[in-house]
Amino acid sequence: MDEAASTVDALRRWLDAPGEPEPWVVETSGSTGRPKRVALSRRAVLASVTASARRLGAGGRWVLALPPTYVAGLQVLARSLVAGHEPVLDATWPREGTWFISLVPTQLHRALEDPDRLTALRTAHTILLGGGPIDPALRRRAADEGLRVVATYGAAETAGGCVYDGMPLDGVAVALGEGGRIRIGGPTLFDGYVGDPRLTAEALVDGWYLTQDAGRLDEDGRLQVLGRLDDMLVSGGVNVPAAAVAARLREHPDVSAAEVLGVPDEEWGTRVVAFVTGRLSLDDARDFVAERHPRSWAPRQLVALDALPLLANGKADRVALRGLA
Repeated sequence: MDEAASTVDALRRWLDAPGEPEPWVVETSGSTGRPKRVALSRRAVLASVTASARRLGAGGRWVLALPPTYVAGLQVLARSLVAGHEPVLDATWPREGTWFISLVPTQLHRALEDPDRLTALRTAHTILLGGGPIDPALRRRAADEGLRVVATYGAAETAGGCVYDGMPLDGVAVALGEGGRIRIGGPTLFDGYVGDPRLTAEALVDGWYLTQDAGRLDEDGRLQVLGRLDDMLVSGGVNVPAAAVAARLREHPDVSAAEVLGVPDEEWGTRVVAFVTGRLSLDDARDFVAERHPRSWAPRQLVALDALPLLANGKADRVALRGLA
C-alpha cells in the first residue's frame, strides 16, 4: 500500500476513534532549517475542515496533489472523508461533479501550461492556492481561464490554511503584534511541538500562535502578508523586505520564478541575493526593482537558475538556495 492510501486508512480510523484520540503529528516544511513536529488535536483538524467548507459554500471530493505527510495534504484527505467522499489519490483529475483541489503556485503554473490539466481544473469547484507567494499575474491568468482560485494563508500550527483571500475563517482571530508580526487565535491551533516545550512556549502565548510572518491589515480588514520577519534584511543599514523585492522580480516578463534571500557580506553586512529562472541580468534586475521601490532595495547579486530547488511540498528550498549564493 502506498503512502497516500495508508495515510487515508490511518486518518479514517483517527477521525472515527471514540473519545479524543492522541494528536496527529505533522512536520513543518523545514524551508528555513530543521523541520518541527506539530501536534494537532482532532478538534483542531475538524474545526478547520468545518470552517473551510462553510467559507467555500460546499463540500465534496478532494484531489490529493500534495504530500499527505504535510498539513495541506492532510487537510485535503480530511475534508474529503468528512464530506463522505473518498479522496482522489491517482493522477487523473475529475472532470465532473463537485470537487476541489489544493495546489501550490508552481503546480498551478504548470497546470495552466497543460491542456488536459487545464480542462480538468475548469470543472473544479475551487482551487485552494497556498504554500508560498502568489504572483498576481498567475491569479489573473487563472481567472481568465475560468478557474475559481482562493488564496490561503496558514501553517501546520494552525491546522493548515485559516485565512482565505485575506479574511480569517469563522472562529479564527488575526491580530498584528510588534513589527507587524501576525498572531493567530482560535480553535484550529496546534497543541504544541512534540518534544520541544521551550519552542512551544515561545510560539503559543496567551492563546495566540505567534507566526514568523509580518503583515498589515488593509482598509477592509483583509490581511496582507508582507513576508517572513527574518526576510527583513538589513543591508548597508537599510531595511529591505525580501518578499517585496521577490514579488517585484516576478512581475518581470522574462522571469518565471524568483526568490530573494540575504547572505552574510563583509561590505554590506547582509547581501541581497536574487534567485531567478529566466533571462535577466543583474543590472536589469536592479533597474526593474528600482522602478517600483528604493534603489537601495535592489539585489547586489543575481543567481540564474533553470528551476528553483523545491521541497516536497512545493515551497522553495531556502537552505539550498543560500548554498548556491
